[in-house]
Amino acid sequence: MKLSYELSEAAKISWVAINANKLRAALTTLGIIIGVATVSLMGSAITGLKRTFEDSLSLLGADVLFVEKFDWVSKNDWREMRNRPDITLRDAKRLERELELAQTVSVEAQSQGAVSYEERSASSAHLIGANESTAMVRGFLLSEGRFFTESDVDGLRPVCVVGSLLAENLFPHSNPLGKRIKIRGKKYDVIGVLEKMGGVLFGDIDNQVVVPVTRFATDFAYNPGVSISVKAVGTEQLEDTRIELRGAMRKIRRLAPDEKDNFAINQQSMLMDAFMQTGGTIAAGGLLITGLSLLVGGIGIMNIMFVSVLERTQEIGLRKALGAKQRTILIQFLLEASFICLFGGLLGLVLAYPVTLLMQQAFPATLAWPVVLTALVVSILTGLVSGYLPAHRAAKLNPVDALRQE
Repeated sequence: MKLSYELSEAAKISWVAINANKLRAALTTLGIIIGVATVSLMGSAITGLKRTFEDSLSLLGADVLFVEKFDWVSKNDWREMRNRPDITLRDAKRLERELELAQTVSVEAQSQGAVSYEERSASSAHLIGANESTAMVRGFLLSEGRFFTESDVDGLRPVCVVGSLLAENLFPHSNPLGKRIKIRGKKYDVIGVLEKMGGVLFGDIDNQVVVPVTRFATDFAYNPGVSISVKAVGTEQLEDTRIELRGAMRKIRRLAPDEKDNFAINQQSMLMDAFMQTGGTIAAGGLLITGLSLLVGGIGIMNIMFVSVLERTQEIGLRKALGAKQRTILIQFLLEASFICLFGGLLGLVLAYPVTLLMQQAFPATLAWPVVLTALVVSILTGLVSGYLPAHRAAKLNPVDALRQE
């Protein structure tokens, strides 16, 4: 008898047996449903979060180093970092003269403030002080107007560039260019409008207003703490640039060779590594829950298959008496267990799909085909594993003893 014929016949018999006990099969798959739904949702959530995180991190730039007071990801004591001296505008100017490998150096100071134009206002706009290099380092693109020039920064000109959302709120029916707005009561002329950027990680960055950092220091914060962004010539030169940057900062801070750095050099990859570690922890927890659900479901399937073998002992004996091989009986019950688990897996995916649609309101979660196929393969494997012992017992039944069963 050909294997293909045995498989088709075993599949038909298994399907008939499952149809005869629909309710029992459905209740048995509860653990499988929970397990598959869990692993599907976990895969969708992690994939969506990773995509959102990567899109947000792309705003930082893979070839940019950030000199700041605090480490983004560190085992250092927070109190120790808090007591570090601030990074100042004077540090930034000296650093620009010291660095040779850097493509350009951006200086930024940040705060919050009310922005208004005539009768319209935004109470909590993101206020940024920047120099002429910030547009290149941060990847700012302008939909209208221009960004600062070196003369704007050196001359402390009261000019600003506004984010797309802020421009829409303050100028819903007019062109912002040339208009004079108030930032914390100080008058600034709008010279540019940024293109929409988005980015969940850093909040609503389209609700920002950017002014020359020198003017920021004059109007809003005397000698403010700043962050310095150093753009390397390319990612290949990033490590060499980092070494030069660290040496220059230690020289500026006048640190002795045995003294620890009292500043931080951060980069995009640090956040991505931290996210991957966190994602791995979440995935491990999700897999543990999935494994427990599948274990419970598998035990349920095994018990039901033992009951099924017991109920159909005479049928098995008759088939073996008529020439059915042990392999044929084994395949039949393995397929039956696999069909039940596959049914549970499909139900789990049906439950996971609407939840994924809800998650899409917060981030781009997707029930991707690799996740679906993995869930279905896991369901089938669970059926094969949990159904093996009952199938093996059925295949080993003596036909004479089986036919004597009442």
